[in-house]
This record gives sequence, C-alpha cells and structure tokens, in this order.
Amino acid sequence: MSTPIDGIDTPVASQDNGIWGSDAIASMLRLLDIPYLALNPGSSFRGLHDSLVNHLGNQDPQMLLCLHEEHAVALAHGYAKVTERPMGVVLHSNVGLMHGTMAIYNAWCDRVPMLILGATGPVDAAERRPWIDWLHTSKDQAAMIRPYIKWDDQPVSVPAALEALVRANNITRAAPAAPTYVCLDVSMQERRLEQMPELPDPKRFALPSPGIPAAQDIKAAATLLRNAERPMLLIGRVSRSTRDWARRVALAEALNASVLTDIKVGAAFPTNHRLHCAKPGHFLDETGAKRIADADVILALDWVDLAGTLKQGGCSAATKIINIQLDHQLHNGWSMDHQALPPADLHFSSDPNAALHLLADELGVGPGSEPADLTALPAFDLPGESRELDIVSLAAAMGTVLRDEVVSLVRLPLGWAGESWHFRHPLDYLGTDGGAGIGSGPGMLAGAALALAGSDRLPVAVLGDGDTMMGVSAFWTAAHYKLPFLAIVANNRSFYNDEIHQERVARTRDRPVENKWIGQRIGDPDIDIAAMASAQGLVGIGPVSTTDALIDAIRKGVEAARNGASVVIDARVKPGYNPAMAAGMTREGTGKVGD
Repeated sequence: MSTPIDGIDTPVASQDNGIWGSDAIASMLRLLDIPYLALNPGSSFRGLHDSLVNHLGNQDPQMLLCLHEEHAVALAHGYAKVTERPMGVVLHSNVGLMHGTMAIYNAWCDRVPMLILGATGPVDAAERRPWIDWLHTSKDQAAMIRPYIKWDDQPVSVPAALEALVRANNITRAAPAAPTYVCLDVSMQERRLEQMPELPDPKRFALPSPGIPAAQDIKAAATLLRNAERPMLLIGRVSRSTRDWARRVALAEALNASVLTDIKVGAAFPTNHRLHCAKPGHFLDETGAKRIADADVILALDWVDLAGTLKQGGCSAATKIINIQLDHQLHNGWSMDHQALPPADLHFSSDPNAALHLLADELGVGPGSEPADLTALPAFDLPGESRELDIVSLAAAMGTVLRDEVVSLVRLPLGWAGESWHFRHPLDYLGTDGGAGIGSGPGMLAGAALALAGSDRLPVAVLGDGDTMMGVSAFWTAAHYKLPFLAIVANNRSFYNDEIHQERVARTRDRPVENKWIGQRIGDPDIDIAAMASAQGLVGIGPVSTTDALIDAIRKGVEAARNGASVVIDARVKPGYNPAMAAGMTREGTGKVGD
C-alpha cells in the first residue's frame, strides 16, 4: 500500500538482528491496514518506535511527527472525517495521554473511529529507572479517558497485545464509531522473542454487520411517512457515501418532505435543493423552527441533540417522531454529550444509513442520482466596491475565487452564516470538532488534507484566531509532509464567543456592556499569524483587512496550494456572529426560538 507522502522520513535499511515484542505489534498494525500513526515521540514506546522505523521501514504504517499530542489526535480526527476509517495515534505514557485528552473528547463527541496506542511502565517496579520511569508509570492509565472512549485494554504479553489490537480495531470501526485505546507495557515491547509469533488474521475477525430494524417497524415508519401531510427529515450524522446521499435526496423528493441539516456535522443533503428549508446552523433560525412546529411527522437520522432541537422549534406533542440512531449505545453517566432525552414514537436502534435504504425500499423510492464533484457554490456576491471584512463579506470574497475550484470546507468558525455557502456533495463540508473546544482546527485540517491528498479537492478551512493560536504548531506537520491546503484565519482579535456571554451577563445585571472586551481581546500587540505560519515553512499571507485584499490573497493562496504548499491567510475581520448563532449561545435553556 503506497501513501501520498512516500519519500519523506525514509530510513536506511536495517539488518535482521532478531525479533522483539514491538516488532510483532508493528507487524500487526500493518495487517490491520492502519496507514499512519500520528505521534509525538516518547520513551515509553521507544521499542515500538524502533520497530516502525527499522522493522517496517516507516511504511504501512508511516509515522507522522506532531509537535503536540493534541495535534496528533486532531490529525487522526480530520483524517477519519474524510475516510470514515481509523488512523493510529501513539501517546507517550500518562503525560502524553493527558496532553491528548481534549482532542480525544472531540473525537468521542464527533463519533469518529480512531485507534489510540498508549504506553506505560515498566509495570514491574523492579525494572524502572530511577525518577523518570516512576513519574511516567500509572496504574489503570486508561481511567483518565475511559468515560469518552469505546474500549480499552492494557495487555501484559505479546499474544495478548496482538489480540487487543484486533479487538480495538474492530470496535472503533463498528457503528457507532468512537476511539479505542490500547496501553502497551514498555517491558513487553522490549522483550526479545525466539521467533515472530503467529499474527491473527484480521479476515477471521469480521466487523459486525450493522443492525437493521425489524420488518414491521420499517412498515410502521413507512406508513407514517406515506400518510404525512407535512413530513420533515432532520439529517444529522450520516455517511460520506454518495450512494447514501443520493437515496436521502430521492426519499425527500418522494415524500415532498422539508429537510434540515446541521452545520455541526458534515454535509448531508444539498443545501440549494428546494426542499432544504432553512440554513444549516448550530442552532435553529426562525424559518427552521417554524417548519419543525408545523411538521406532522419527523424522521430524524442520528440528529445531534434531537430533544433540544425539537424544544427550540416548539414541536407539537401530536407530531410523530421516528428516531433512527445507535448513539444511545455510547451514552454514560460521566459525559452529558448525549444531550436531553428526545421523544420517539418509533425508535430504531440501527445505523441510519442502512435503515434509510430499507425505508426507501418499503416506500418504493429508487436509488436517486449520485452527486458529482462540483465546483464551489457560494450564495453571496460582493458589491462592486471593496469593503472592510466581516464574516459575511469574507465568505463572499472566498466565493469570488473558489467558485472555480472543487473544494472541501474542512472547518468553519462559530460566526459563519450557514446561508452563505451551498453544499452539494458529502465532501463539500466536513463539520466541526464534536466537543466544541478550541485548538483542534489546524490539526484537523492537516488530517483532512492528508486524506484528500492526491484527489482533485482543495482542502479549505476558515479558522478562528483563538482556535488557530492554540493549535498553530500543528501547521508544521502539514508543511513537513507537504500537505496542500488553504487556511483562512477569520481573525477578529478576540475570544468573541465569550464577549457575547459577558454582554448577556452585563445586561442581566445592569452593568456596563462597554467592559465586555476585557479579558477577551487578543491585541496590544496583535499576533502576526501569517508570520507564525511562515516560520514553520508554510506560505503565510497577510494580514489583509478588505475584500479586495482578501480576494488577491486567496488567488495567490490557491495557486500555491495547487502547487503543493500549505497556505495560511491572516484575514482581519470585524467581530460579530450571525443573529441565530448569537441568540442560540445566550438563550435561556427553557426558551425556544422567538422567545
């Protein structure tokens, strides 16, 4: 299996000097078809590191050096959002795991597959070096992340480690996807073996088939939808398959159903379609809320926060709800990412993509037409004269240049107006980070660019400045491995989300709104983001602050990216969110849209 980054970090040939425990582990990773391992090096997996380089030749899997563990996890996250398959991540002992926890939580909330390897020890205290090995050894190391991973193990022998890897790989890939973690004792890695053990054949350990609803349940759902006067589809976490996309469109058209999609997850339905009834957003706008309130049957396909959305929309108690998802299988008492409990008249514990086809078959709906890779379709045009940048004019300036390009929007900032850009293919937009933290954007962009390398799609991300600065050194990995992309940093020089919250608190308490910026603004001095990119070997452009200047910068950036460069543009924008986002971030928990 060749990779898009062949020829980078190629080792000299190694002599066959025996077999070690970590050689077997590395060979198992190759059998499992793990293409890459993102890592920041550490002594707890020095044995595995050596095996990857000198036993496997740093190929299949290839190591991807990251400058922070959080970036390594974010890179694997971005890769999974494109490919729907796991990459590997290696985290050094307890300290590296602690660095990676926020990014692991993101991957958990976003329900993406990921095989995470950890290391610890020596578990046998008699084998530990003074001081450092004691600091970097923990009992039950996975306890730090167990509430937001799907499965973990800490095997103590090579055969047990091989089985654990097969199991972890299968569990992370099976729906609903989520990260798994296998912690490897350093002594087990460095144990000399008499011979290479027999490696389990992954083909003998098939993934479980996706669960499907009972025939009578499919018939019941089909009857509700067939008889509905105002049916509605809420399309959430679904596949990147063009076949599934086509069937969703065909089903909506056959039912003449209103459709809503969610900007928190990847593109799921053409947003320029006549049935797509409101802009995708983090929260409902008034149009979307009215459609929910008016619907008599709602089909939800793994919709994120179904209960909250129905509450925002003022959904009637008489509305029939068909909920298709497997997400409840991951719910636990530690994390509230499961959201409020939604009502359901029919609840299918099933993969929504598989159930969709059964439902369409029952309704006599054909396969539909699979979408082609189309050039970008921005919704806004710029006025004739140049103007100061805000988030809306930034989108329009992007569209002026990118309408001739096939792009994947990897990330968009919180303030993005959902109506400013249309999505017509599953890879046109990849969604957010899942956990709504800050700092994942650069790493996820690098991972998505890795997955898209060799395709005709140009990875593009609009990142916030706070997100960029927390993850900025992830850009080095992209430059080192020559991953082309275009990042536009919507730099409002503020943690503006919290300015909105401070304004809300000030108004509630009748205190000066003028003070909302204190402890929020990133200025005096301003940060030269383009220079920080250039310092790491990327093409840095800017700062720019007008639409004409941004258009010129994007043209230069696209040309550089098409020639293989990683490009970062510092676009200075006025602070501000679209109205639905601003209202949603500060709305009282019991309120609905319009209150």
